[in-house]
Amino acid sequence: MRRREVIKAFAAIAAGWPLPAGAQTQLVPLRTSPTQPTALTQAQLDALEAYNKALNQFKSILSERRTQISSHRSLPNLPGQALYLARVNVMSAYKDLTDALPSKIGRNNKFGIPPAYFDAGIEPLVEEYRKLFAIMEAPPASAQNADSLFSDVVDLGIAIARAKGLDATNAEVAGRISLGLFFAETDGKQNVGNARSNTYKGSLQAGPSEDRTGQKKWAAIKKSIKSPGLIARDEREEARVGNLDHRFNHWIAVRDGLANAHADLFLQIPAIVRTLPDPIDQMKLFELIQIIPTPTRAALRSGSFTDYRISEPRIMGYLRNNSIFAFGRVDRAKTSATFGEILDAMWLFNHKFERALFEFNQIRAQQ
Repeated sequence: MRRREVIKAFAAIAAGWPLPAGAQTQLVPLRTSPTQPTALTQAQLDALEAYNKALNQFKSILSERRTQISSHRSLPNLPGQALYLARVNVMSAYKDLTDALPSKIGRNNKFGIPPAYFDAGIEPLVEEYRKLFAIMEAPPASAQNADSLFSDVVDLGIAIARAKGLDATNAEVAGRISLGLFFAETDGKQNVGNARSNTYKGSLQAGPSEDRTGQKKWAAIKKSIKSPGLIARDEREEARVGNLDHRFNHWIAVRDGLANAHADLFLQIPAIVRTLPDPIDQMKLFELIQIIPTPTRAALRSGSFTDYRISEPRIMGYLRNNSIFAFGRVDRAKTSATFGEILDAMWLFNHKFERALFEFNQIRAQQ
């Protein structure tokens, strides 16, 4: 059978159309009839072929990394980058396929990804993807873990917010947002490495210069901390970390990360809550401070945050590199976006922020 005919027959299966008798043993092209859909267009066939190719590439790199790890072979520099790009590519190809062939949109998936972007049938592949990243990003043996990793993040966020002058209610929001940042950056895992970067490490994924700046800013904030218990904990952790890279002590990494990038913005939480009453949207805004800090601050100053538009190609590239407008030709073709559109496009973060909100509520329920 010719290759194009095979693709047409496979496309019929994918679209859920009936195959003629005998197709169980031999693929045959569909024949049109008054009750059957017309044949797939060339664009639909191309989209189907592109998705199958992307899926095979994803499976291949997953298998390659698993073999390398299982056989204790050396991994390439940035071993997660090829995995990440393969996952992006398979989701992009699937979105192009569902744009061309809407009947391919299937059931909901466990990751909360819109079904038009993700075939729930490949959930096991993404689970393997996560397992491989967990191995490649495992903390170093010298890392200093915290037993209360979630509540530490909340306590530090609240303490920094109070030191900056927020009242108790708005400081609680700061604590909740801080936990959201922790989940967004590391999926709630402490002291992790980074399989896609040699620069960013630790519980809040800071670079060396950001970590140094955070230490200096914390020293200034510390003078205004009113909790003797928190100060005593901080001094114990300072003594414990010694000459170790501060990013691999959970408490200090979170402390310095929040002090560096977010402490000053905590002052705007009352206005942010009025603009974005949804706690998930609040977390998204602060995550955008991690990704595109300058445009996000400009949007906040504009007085109309959700309507503020960005169009610089470099900034759009940063968004795509963080899984925003990254999937499918239509999304990737966008040359500008408002912050309202950006928040809507951050659906890949929703599951993480929902987990953070659940953990925050659990912490508060126990106090």
